[in-house]
Amino acid sequence: MKKIKQKFNSILKLAQQMETEPKKYGTDTMLTGVEIHLIELVGDNENSSVTDVAKLFGVTKGAISQRFKKLEHKELIKKDADPANSSRTVVTLTSKGKVAYFAHKHWHETMDGGHKEYWKTLGPEKVAVIEEFLTKTEDFFQRMLAKK
Repeated sequence: MKKIKQKFNSILKLAQQMETEPKKYGTDTMLTGVEIHLIELVGDNENSSVTDVAKLFGVTKGAISQRFKKLEHKELIKKDADPANSSRTVVTLTSKGKVAYFAHKHWHETMDGGHKEYWKTLGPEKVAVIEEFLTKTEDFFQRMLAKK
């Protein structure tokens, strides 16, 4: 059990480091994990409103607006009035934002570290154990966050 706990904590630390360590993603601009995942969300949901993106990202409209100001300043996104609804603002990627978006997608496709091949070797019973562990872990974190 101790080895599992140590390994899990190590994975969490590495994931946190990956999220906070900026990368360029095919552009001349350094982007944090949060920024590139916002770009991914906008790219996957073109012409969504600021409110829509906030809901999808699980944060407030104010928090998204602050992040979007930084991404606009970096010339990665643009906000425009929705032609069909003047009270709604839609968010789209700029050409530079699209470069980052596709570079990030490519990074995920090519940098999987052999995980796809590994998963193919697992039988259904092993996959079920991993899924159960991840579900229990997710539930634990959700309960801890709910106690805030």
